[in-house]
Amino acid sequence: MTRGLLTPGDIRRLLDDHGLAPSRAFGQNFVIDGNTLRKVVRDAGVGPGDLVCEIGPGVGSLTLALRAAGARVVAVEIDAGMVRALEEVVGGDGGVRVVHGDALAVDLAGLVGGGPAALVANLPYNVATPLVMAALACGAFRRLVVMVQREVGRRWAASPGDPLYAAVSVKIRAQAEARLLAAVSRTAFYPVPNVDSVTVGLDPRPWDLPIERDALFPLVEAGFAQRRKRLRNALAVSHGPAPVVEAALAQAGLPVGARAEELGLDEWARLAVALSPDP
Repeated sequence: MTRGLLTPGDIRRLLDDHGLAPSRAFGQNFVIDGNTLRKVVRDAGVGPGDLVCEIGPGVGSLTLALRAAGARVVAVEIDAGMVRALEEVVGGDGGVRVVHGDALAVDLAGLVGGGPAALVANLPYNVATPLVMAALACGAFRRLVVMVQREVGRRWAASPGDPLYAAVSVKIRAQAEARLLAAVSRTAFYPVPNVDSVTVGLDPRPWDLPIERDALFPLVEAGFAQRRKRLRNALAVSHGPAPVVEAALAQAGLPVGARAEELGLDEWARLAVALSPDP
C-alpha cells in the first residue's frame, strides 16, 4: 500500500464527495481511531499474505489497516454508495477485492475459496449475531475478530450464572471459543454511537457434540424463550408434554426442576440426545 490510514477528515470528505451519510438502517459507524484499527489487526493475528474477509467495510478504514499488515482482503459491502467510495480508496490495489452484496446472502466460504481465512470486521450492530453465526457455520474461518455492541459481545461469551447468558451463548460455544478482547471507546467511531463497543475474538472448533445443530439449536431456543420457567414446562409445547421432558432430564442426569439459564453446553447436548427420537 502506498497510502496510510484514513483520518477523520478523509472519511468526512469521502462521504461528502459521494453524497453519502452514515446509514442507521445499515448500522454504519466508521472507525476513525488509528490505534483501535491497528489493535484489531494485531488481535486478529493477520500478517503478510493472509486472506481476510471483511464485512461492512464502509469507506475502507479497517481495509487499509489490514492491507498495511500485508493481508489480502475480500470486502463485502451492501451499500452501493459505500462501494463507490471504497473503490476510490482502494482503486488499483490488487490485494483488495470489493464485493457488492449482502453478507447474509452471499456464499462466504466461496468468497475465500473455502478457507482457511480470517474474518475481521466492524460489524453492523443490527446484524452482528446472524453474521457471526453464518460465518461459524460455513467452516471457512480459522479466526474471527469483530467489533460489536458491548452487550452483544458479552452475551456471546457468557456462561451459566451470568445474567446475559442466553440461547446465543450456547450456540456460539458449540462452535467456537469466544473471548472479550478489548473495550472500544465511543469516540473511536464516526458518528459517535449511543452504545459501548467491544472487540471479540472467536476461535472456531470442529463440531464434536453427540447431537447435530438442527436438533440442538431449536431445543436451546425453545428453552430460553421462557428462561425463568422450569424446562419441563418451557419445553412442553415444542418437545413433548411435561412427563416426557422430565424423563429426558432424568436420562441426561439433570435435575427435574432445571431451568435453561442453569445448563451449560454439555448439559444441553445430553438433553438433546435424550429428547431425540430413537434411530
